Amino acid sequence: MRIAQVSPLYESVPPRFYGGTERVVSFLTDALLDLGHEVTLFATADSQTRAKLVPCAPRGLRLDGCQDPVAPHLNMIEEVYRRAGELDVIHFHVDYLGFPLARRHGVANVTTMHGRLDIPDWAPLFRTYGDAPLVSISDAQRAPLPFANWRATIYHGLPPAQLGFHPAPGRYLAFLGRLSREKRVDRAIEIARRLNMPLKIAAKVDDRDHRYHEEIVELLGDPHVEFVGEIDEGGKDEFLGNAAALLFPIDWPEPFGLVMIEAMACGTPVVAYACGSVPEVMRDGVSGYVVRDLEEAVARTAEAVRLPRARCRAYFEERFLARRMARDYLAVYEALIAEAAEARRRPASGRAGAPLAAIDDADHAERGELGEAAEVGGAGADVA
Repeated sequence: MRIAQVSPLYESVPPRFYGGTERVVSFLTDALLDLGHEVTLFATADSQTRAKLVPCAPRGLRLDGCQDPVAPHLNMIEEVYRRAGELDVIHFHVDYLGFPLARRHGVANVTTMHGRLDIPDWAPLFRTYGDAPLVSISDAQRAPLPFANWRATIYHGLPPAQLGFHPAPGRYLAFLGRLSREKRVDRAIEIARRLNMPLKIAAKVDDRDHRYHEEIVELLGDPHVEFVGEIDEGGKDEFLGNAAALLFPIDWPEPFGLVMIEAMACGTPVVAYACGSVPEVMRDGVSGYVVRDLEEAVARTAEAVRLPRARCRAYFEERFLARRMARDYLAVYEALIAEAAEARRRPASGRAGAPLAAIDDADHAERGELGEAAEVGGAGADVA
């Protein structure tokens, strides 16, 4: 199968530092290649991949000072469809930006939604493009747009050797992610304080989150806290693997939470608030605990550090491997390719949801016939 993976351009594939979507694209691309498929990756020029790379920006836009990130993404989508004849299926990871051209071409396509969907402006757009095939990364993610054309829920997966198993628990609690209001690092600090345990925070601070960072800067000075900043992929194994537990005290509808399965891969249990996808991803008493308030979080963290780490790793291998993720996507690709082939066999003018290019061709032909009839009718009228 000839598959296009269309990545966001905010980070390289895989990202040098923070970047969940681009990391998943990397894992999926490699797994598809390992299963014998041909993959074309549309991404930044500094991406590292075994696939055929089509560079669409020199470097990740976040680290490159890009002022208008939409512009390079639209250029990339145009390039994707310039090469559409070389592809069997196009897999978008760029939200809705691919919808207009996807509707106008006959190539099978699907879009994985990676972010939150409870954005008021999105509902009218997704009704307009109600035919766009979508994949969710959790069932909870779909809730704001239940009417959309969901084809599957496919959980993220990691290569089994991406992060090593650490059988012995460490002595500190870990927080890994963005330093933002919805990630609630303040809760993590309070949990650590009440348990009298060290907390290591590995987090990036986006421009939009500077105000929150200023609000909690005093908390970051707590004697229990060590702020280590943004870490790269190489540092993640040691950071997560040597922790007693990962704290995931979020306060938003988390679409998936990649860091949870990264911790599980290390054998490190997770204590996570019951928001969004968390109850789907976690298994109480095995991968850690799902909690609903601070008191429960403190109590469960004290229990989580004693959970068998081998069981946590086994749960990860059971549900969250990249090969499983790739096979789930292949099933979606095959169904969409079959539908696209069937649509091409039907008369274009009679197809609901047919590509507009095909409909335009039919309309041109129809107008040609009508034009000849009009000329004949006009001559007859003149004679009459």
